[in-house]
Amino acid sequence: MRSSLVGRLLPVLALTAATPLTAQISSPGGPVPVELLQKRRAAFLATMPKGVAVIESSKIKSIDRGEYPQDADYRENANFFYFTGVESPGGRLVFIQPDSGSAQGSMTLYLPAPPAVRDAWSAARVYADTMAMRVTGLPMASIKPLPTPVRAPRAAGAPIPTTPPDAFAPTVDSLLGATGLTRINERRTLAPLRWVKDADEIRRLRLASSITAEAHSAAMQQSRPGMWEYEIEGIVEYTFRRRGAERVGYPSIVGSGPNSTILHYDISRRQSKPGEVVLIDAAAEFGYYSTDLTRTFPIDGKFTPRQKAVYELVLGAQQAALDSVKPGMTLARLEQIARGWMKEHSGTVCDPTLTCENRKFFNHGMSHPVGLDVHDLNPQFAALQPGVTFTIEPGIYLPEESLGVRIEDVVLVTDSGYEILTKGAPRTVADIEKLMAQGRRGVAAPAPARKP
Repeated sequence: MRSSLVGRLLPVLALTAATPLTAQISSPGGPVPVELLQKRRAAFLATMPKGVAVIESSKIKSIDRGEYPQDADYRENANFFYFTGVESPGGRLVFIQPDSGSAQGSMTLYLPAPPAVRDAWSAARVYADTMAMRVTGLPMASIKPLPTPVRAPRAAGAPIPTTPPDAFAPTVDSLLGATGLTRINERRTLAPLRWVKDADEIRRLRLASSITAEAHSAAMQQSRPGMWEYEIEGIVEYTFRRRGAERVGYPSIVGSGPNSTILHYDISRRQSKPGEVVLIDAAAEFGYYSTDLTRTFPIDGKFTPRQKAVYELVLGAQQAALDSVKPGMTLARLEQIARGWMKEHSGTVCDPTLTCENRKFFNHGMSHPVGLDVHDLNPQFAALQPGVTFTIEPGIYLPEESLGVRIEDVVLVTDSGYEILTKGAPRTVADIEKLMAQGRRGVAAPAPARKP
């Protein structure tokens, strides 16, 4: 048995030895164009204040699986990916600016040193070699291996440290000492850059939005009274993966009946009942960019008069905000417009004495930017300009009636107005009911799932 096992392993070992040590990380979105990475880094250097900025990659997180701990899904730090376009746990990108706006600014990318033998257990990463030069557009002189951590001798009986020492800290200290500069927080400089999306970012958001709209449409067509929330969530997330999205942009929210009134309900354990609405707030991440989409629909396929009245009030408020999107507008002003429209048209829909824009019924902000993070960086109070992507998501929540309605879309600001990137998911009462009727035509209702 042992000799035959060795015989089977030898060809594998030979293959391992002949395999290149690094491989370009494959992403559904494809590689970020090198010229865009170079442009982003140059823009950051040109606008950063005097000092040193250290952009750190994400750390690998483990899931406790007893004897065999398992690495969680690795997602690179958004800022690190924005500047490098690669995944590399432990990596650091260091910007040095001797004086604000100086042309003497520099940058160095620190990556793990290439391993002597390919790791057959883990996914390929980008190392400090010529592959990194090709995918990042940085010259080889600006790419250096990370320092190897040096562990101090541990005294007998001393506790074993639970986290490895930060091997890069001495490098940062040395840079600060040699330059006489201080370390700065990069967020203030980064926010205006990530606020306006470039062509590749918009391409990725379009694809994420298309996938997400298809998933919401599939859920509308396939949902039936009696289905469990997790079944509907499964339809959505299966469509994400089938279309090539690498992960969800955030934990999916699928709330039926009373759960439609809970803003961040992400448990998905209730069985839907006839006559209820289902609220789905779920989005795909594609090529590291996440969109954001919410739809509310009747599980029966037809809105009741009461549900329709509330739904169309929310839709009207969203449309009022959409009609006002243009360069120069602000997110705060758009929310004022939507709430003003809702106040003017709500009558007694929500309450005999309170109009629906009241925080009792519409109890959250209406907009946030989207991009590498679903709640993306943005400069506070910034005016809209072409290339900005953000959500418009008014809602009304009536817990006493187990009725919550939210309608959310991602909008791209253009030179003349706006484009709804998530327009593929039906938004009006008529379009939702039409799609749901098509899903039911000639198709038997699925057998109910067992209670978990």
